[in-house]
Amino acid sequence: MTAERSDVQTVFHMIEGDEESMDRTLTLAGNLADDDTVDVDSIVVLAQAEGIDPLTKGGHGESEVQSLVEEGVSFAACSNTMEMMDLEESDLHDGVEVVSSGVGELTRLQNEGYAYIRP
Repeated sequence: MTAERSDVQTVFHMIEGDEESMDRTLTLAGNLADDDTVDVDSIVVLAQAEGIDPLTKGGHGESEVQSLVEEGVSFAACSNTMEMMDLEESDLHDGVEVVSSGVGELTRLQNEGYAYIRP
């Protein structure tokens, strides 16, 4: 079966704090970025709650996050989560955007046609 090429916008929701879940989310985002049968327009990994850890300096999976940023994957961190966990923007990797709320950003992206994936 040959896959048709189409423009794709996808948001991965990283909310769980266990390492397996975070690794799975980052792996799937990378797999999509590397899939040459799909014309990927935009990939966003939105992190909130305990899922924010890989976006922090020294967090689990930080090298994978940096590699994905270099591949063009966007990362967004929920400011409500950051406040709750006493994190500052300086605690995040370069290239991570802070959004006002995770649920608001997910709603906005889905309204813009992004596919929602929560591994």
